[in-house]
Order: sequence, then C-alpha cells, then structure tokens
Amino acid sequence: MLFRSLVAAAALLTAAPVVAQDGAQRALPVVVIPGPSEGQLIRGAASVFAGKTNEERRDALVRLLRVYGLDPAVQTFEGGNSRTGPMAGSNVVVTLGDGPRDIVLTAHYDAVKLRDGSMSQGIVDNAGSVVAMIEAMKALKGQPTSHRLIFVLTDQEELGLIGAKAWLDAHDKSRIHAVINADVAAYGRTVMYGENNGAQSGFVLTALRSQCAEQGVNCVAFPVYPPSDDRVFSVAGVPVVSLGTQDAVGAHQMWLAFNGGEDNGLKEGFVPPVFQRIHSPEDKLSYLNGEDVARFGRFIADLTLRLDRAAP
Repeated sequence: MLFRSLVAAAALLTAAPVVAQDGAQRALPVVVIPGPSEGQLIRGAASVFAGKTNEERRDALVRLLRVYGLDPAVQTFEGGNSRTGPMAGSNVVVTLGDGPRDIVLTAHYDAVKLRDGSMSQGIVDNAGSVVAMIEAMKALKGQPTSHRLIFVLTDQEELGLIGAKAWLDAHDKSRIHAVINADVAAYGRTVMYGENNGAQSGFVLTALRSQCAEQGVNCVAFPVYPPSDDRVFSVAGVPVVSLGTQDAVGAHQMWLAFNGGEDNGLKEGFVPPVFQRIHSPEDKLSYLNGEDVARFGRFIADLTLRLDRAAP
C-alpha cells in the first residue's frame, strides 16, 4: 500500500505545475521510483524455497507459477526408497502449446535432508534451476512451436530420480523429441553439459554446440557428467542433455575432478567448491546470482526453440 501511495504522489508531482513567487508556473522535477531489478526479482522467487520441507517447496512452486500466469498441474506418485520406505511424491507440470511430439524440460525442486535432520536450503541444488526453468516458461509462453512443451519439475530426485521415472512411466516416450534437464544452476555464466547420454542424443548436442558458438557462450563439454534426472531418459533411449552453470574456474575444476583422471592437476583432497556447498548447510541463497539465473533461463528457451526446428 505504501508503494502504491508513493507512485500516486509521484504522478501528481509530475503532472501539476507549481506557481512561484514571481507568478511563473514551473513544473517540479520528475520523481522516479525505481522498481526491483531483474536479479532482485529472481532472488525473491528463489527465496520461497529456502529452508522449506519438500511439501512446502511444492506448494511454494505452485503459487509462484500461478503468480506468473502459468497453469501448473500437480501429479502425485508413489515413491520413496529402501531408506525412507513408501513415500508419496508430487511432480509439478506445466504444458505450453500443442503438437504431435513433445520437448520435455526438467529440473528437480526437492532438496536433500541433512544428517542432523534439518532441510538443506536447496538453492544451488536446485532452486536456481527451477527458477531458470520458470524464466524459460515465461519466454516461451505464446511462442508458436511445432512441438508441445512440457515442463516437469520433479520431486524425489534426491532419493534416486524417482519423480522423473514416475513421470516417464506414465508418458508415451515415443512422443518425446528431446529432453533438456537443468541441475545445479544458481550462479555463473559458464554452461556445463554432459556428453554421456547415448548416441540418440547426438542431434541435441549439435544444437547446443551451435547455440553456444553463435551466442558466444562459454560452454564446457563433459565426457562424464554427474547424474541427474537426465539418466532416467537416457536409459530409456530418449534424446536428452543435462545442463548446469558455474563460474569458469569452478566449471573447469569440476571437469578435472570428473574427467581428468589420476593426474588431473588438482591438489590431493581438493573438492570443487560447488560440491562443498550442495547437500550441506552451505547451500544458501547468498550464492544465487539473479542475473545469471535469468540469463540461463533465456539460454534454455533459445535451445528449446532450436530443438523445435531440429530433426533427429
């Protein structure tokens, strides 16, 4: 209410001239009240997930999607694993457009429970990716595409990719043209991607590499990339790529850790900073860079449109 009052007052001050002592009318200077920046809006969106249970994260996600004029569907499934026992889960799905085949975009919204029983804030892993996917939805909403776009924000990834498997089991995989997965993408302008998702994913990688080159984006290819929901699709023979972001140094340290072998040049016992943060009390909102997340969301949207035109 205070903000609205200030805006109204500024409008009045701009519109109404002032009569000076000499009788001349002079306009007051325009009062400009700056709104929040794109980065601040992104940080605010990500903050709704911090420190919440996974059920609370789901509910916050649904509310956030509705704020942006999107129409989420909550799809429940029976999940859990041998450690947790049976546990209900919920994928949150947004569908845009229509077509005979689908481009599927995934990111998990659930966070890990820490050893002391508390919840990780789950920002780097993986609220940043979820918000980037929402930015992609906003950019793609209303765009003419020849494929139906299905955004699947999954639950129970941290328990063993259970939500993604439940969704795929209920879906006709022959309809799927390609899948884009995002995981660990809260900061940095370097895009990391995995090359280990099968020969069927070759055209997806070709499209991605072309986009990186044409847009001048620093993209780092990982022959071996950490597993995420993408593995559910690659095992099923579905074309898929998994993406993440970091700063350039962090991305190359992570590449060396996974692909450099015994003589990778890293100090003995060195752990890349991103792995010191995720699955720990350090996975905090302070690491999220809103401008980087927004940029990554646009990158995902552009890749989606490129895949919409690409033949397998």
